[in-house]
Amino acid sequence: MKYTLCITQECNLACSYCYIPKRPRVMSLETARDAVDFIFRQAAGMDQLEIGFFGGEPLLEFELIREITPYIESQPGFDKHRVGLTVVTNGTIFSDAIAEFLNAHGIRFCLSCDGPPHVQDAFRKSPAGEPSSTRVEATIRLALKSFPALLVNSVFRPETLEYLPETIAYLSGLGLRQLYFNPDFSAPWTPADLARLPAVYEEVAERYMQFYLRGDPHFISLIDNKIAVILRGGYQLLERCGMGRREMAFTPDRRIYPCERLIGDPEDDGHCIGSLDRGIDLSRLSCRNAGREAINPECLACGFQEYCMTWCGCSNYFMTGQYDRVGPFLCASEKAAIQAAFRAFTTLERRLGPTFVHHLTGQPHFNSVYVRA
Repeated sequence: MKYTLCITQECNLACSYCYIPKRPRVMSLETARDAVDFIFRQAAGMDQLEIGFFGGEPLLEFELIREITPYIESQPGFDKHRVGLTVVTNGTIFSDAIAEFLNAHGIRFCLSCDGPPHVQDAFRKSPAGEPSSTRVEATIRLALKSFPALLVNSVFRPETLEYLPETIAYLSGLGLRQLYFNPDFSAPWTPADLARLPAVYEEVAERYMQFYLRGDPHFISLIDNKIAVILRGGYQLLERCGMGRREMAFTPDRRIYPCERLIGDPEDDGHCIGSLDRGIDLSRLSCRNAGREAINPECLACGFQEYCMTWCGCSNYFMTGQYDRVGPFLCASEKAAIQAAFRAFTTLERRLGPTFVHHLTGQPHFNSVYVRA
């Protein structure tokens, strides 16, 4: 189960591709507590539970995080081995006090950085148009002192696709080893852009292999996630989209959405599936079609189908306007990633022997610990 508390819709950046509407809305402590109560009722008996603090920029409301975390930990169903807490930040706000609190409560820290300054500043700027790269790099350097396993999330678009290998080198040079890459699915990807994907992903795979061969393995989501899926023979049921069933997001105005990426403007809340006051509205759960098979006829006959994220409802929606119809970009990107990952896997297994033991458990990021040991 994955739940997201969108504790504020305010942000000190104005990233041009952000999918969260920026509004002067901050979650009250009462609403946060009601959301936590809802979560633990809904997730009773579940093996694993993830609760994320999200925004806007959640660290603008660090005091709310400080207040609501003990309430989460006080729940009868709370178990630190079963319940994971995460905060996702744009990297412009950080302090020793924040680091100390997050570490004390086992809250994972994920920071967004798209790459070196010319990449980061292309789309991640302040509302006044000021670049953010200097502040974000300073935060990364400081945060690594408190979070050696710092997570970083990078978004790429057609304009920055070619810089993916350079971004990997930049982030690695800062000391980061867990790199998550996510495309902007709503971007205007052209057939020419899709044709570039295989070569770029192959270069990413090449860098990935070099890290392993130097004895310094990195987790790179584009490659590691697909190696895990290949080893397990395809995506398993609980890995597929759970929006509206095993995944929900809560907004400051008490609305419930099937995924944080679908939080919308209350004036046009077609994705809203209920509220903390009314509960889930069963009549609005068309999103439950997601997570099953895509309706594209070409997907049904494709040999990559079991290894492909055709089931990601919000990604599909951003590309096609439907939760269960796949767009051309996802098809091209998934094929390129699967092929690049398979080459990396077979090459490294041949040269290093059995290497990817933790991928079978769904925890590929632990593989770097295993290899170093």
